[in-house]
Amino acid sequence: MQEKGSISIHTENIFPVIKKFLYSDNEIFLRELVSNAVDASQKIKRLSSLGQYQGEVGDLLVDVKVDKEAKTITISDNGIGMTAEEIKKYINQIAFSGATEFMEKFKEANDANEIIGRFGLGFYSAFMVADKVEIDSLSYQEGAEPAHWTCDGSTSYEISEGTRTTRGTDIILHINEDAEEFLEESRIQTILDKYCKFLPVPIRFGTKSTQEEDGEDEEGKPKYKTVEVDNIINNTSPAWTKSPSELTDEDYLAFYRELYPYPMDEPLFWIHLNVDYPFNLTGILYFPKIKNELEVQRNKIKLYSRQVFITDEVKDIVPEFLMLLHGVIDSPDIPLNVSRSFLQADSNVKKINNYITKKVADKLQEIFKSDRKGFEEKWNDIGLFIKYGMLSDEKFAEKANEFCLLKNTQGESYTMKEYYEKVKDIQVDKDGNIVYLYTHDVAQQDSFIAGATAKGYDVLVLDGPLDTHMTSYLEQKGGEKIQLKRVDADVIDKLIQKDEKIELTLSEDESKKATEVFEKAISRADMKVEVDALHAEDLPVSVTLDEFMRRMKEMAKTGGGMGFYGSLPDNYKVTVNGNHPLVKRIVESSDEEGAKLAKQAFDLALLSRGLLTGSELTSFVKRSVEMI
Repeated sequence: MQEKGSISIHTENIFPVIKKFLYSDNEIFLRELVSNAVDASQKIKRLSSLGQYQGEVGDLLVDVKVDKEAKTITISDNGIGMTAEEIKKYINQIAFSGATEFMEKFKEANDANEIIGRFGLGFYSAFMVADKVEIDSLSYQEGAEPAHWTCDGSTSYEISEGTRTTRGTDIILHINEDAEEFLEESRIQTILDKYCKFLPVPIRFGTKSTQEEDGEDEEGKPKYKTVEVDNIINNTSPAWTKSPSELTDEDYLAFYRELYPYPMDEPLFWIHLNVDYPFNLTGILYFPKIKNELEVQRNKIKLYSRQVFITDEVKDIVPEFLMLLHGVIDSPDIPLNVSRSFLQADSNVKKINNYITKKVADKLQEIFKSDRKGFEEKWNDIGLFIKYGMLSDEKFAEKANEFCLLKNTQGESYTMKEYYEKVKDIQVDKDGNIVYLYTHDVAQQDSFIAGATAKGYDVLVLDGPLDTHMTSYLEQKGGEKIQLKRVDADVIDKLIQKDEKIELTLSEDESKKATEVFEKAISRADMKVEVDALHAEDLPVSVTLDEFMRRMKEMAKTGGGMGFYGSLPDNYKVTVNGNHPLVKRIVESSDEEGAKLAKQAFDLALLSRGLLTGSELTSFVKRSVEMI
């Protein structure tokens, strides 16, 4: 048997097009060909289970071999095989509509996955790296004859009698000069590890050395010898393909270590995904300990299709905030060859996105309800993730409002609803606004916190990278008439103003003199002095930064769209407590003594805020020693 013919396509330039447009992703040829071999292996197993194949299936295996001298890569399987007619049907007819449409649509393309997926060019990806490709195949069908197909990269092919004597297919690639990197075993091993690590049929790539016991030495201790064994690169039954009832906690942790063999903290908990309607999806998502560097955590979720690795860039499949999770998603409803434009438009992808969000929210709610103490202990590790979700995904936020925790300076935890109930009758101002006080630095703002707690007020700790945005979220979603004010944004009586009227003990002239003394002692354009009537036991001088301006500037720093505010300088308010004995003393002192005391009181206020540094701090220390 020998036959020559032309591949049924509508352009003479198909192979140059493949090489040109797909070159940047040429390593996927191996994924495509190994996946085809696995499919062929599974088909024979399926036919046997249906009784349509009576022979011995045997141990299914896909073999990958590199012959550096002959410059070939061979992918072999003992699957279903093909007859000459099947080769002509499945290999020689490339399914796309026309050269004009092809060239027009992809003249700017550089996405190999999109072109291969759209036009069924999986097998032809071999020509990205090969000048000539051969197929040697023997079908499972009784009486079938072996068939051999060869093509040199033109539209001409040749079919003749093959040499294979056992069921299955060999694909032989004659590697071209530009792709000789793929004749290095380490390169092939890396690609197989990347794309084929969890395929359902064993993939063998040569052999590897291992140690096995070889009797005992004179002291009765076991001896070992080095032996060569098959190098099976994949785990054919990864954890996500099993039922949760089959797996222990150790199984989940072992799989996590298999996914991420480099040192990582163990995950806090995980979700096993398993749905078959209205789409098919399996997978395991792990909750890592979320550090405060959001970018470091990303791109740890791997996307598979029928256990074939596709990509670890899954931002179109999972919501933005879930990019912080680790693990695996596998769905046959996402094509093996995907492109970004496909993902963005595909309805199944949108459904999967919503499903995963719901499952994550449900899991967190379940843990919170069943083990609140444990949930609170994990909050420092998962709080950033939950807040990120609330700020970026409305559906997630609806559920997360029930388990998002707020922590105060006493280390106590409250849900948003619980905290509202805690402070709504105490921290209410004269206009009926419920004021949440918070600190972003407990140590630095200790004096302000002490002033608030002395009044019986509670102070939240909001010190994370997203908490500037979280303050606005709480004002909108936390309850009616809520305002958040950082505890150092003003003196405490101004942060939560009551109907109480405090009289200023200084006369008008004394108040004016106090203002002039402090302005002269401070002499800074970014500090505005204001004498106010406060309780005598409050601090004599406080330095504060307006809540609104500070919040806008912080949002500008974190990319909150407030760039105008980010360019403005800081402007502080210096509140002088006109009812404090020290201020009375400053007013009644000589100009020199008053200025010295005013400067000392102001520096103490700066020191309490961590704003006294450099030569100013040195002068303050020296002055303090002199005044003792």
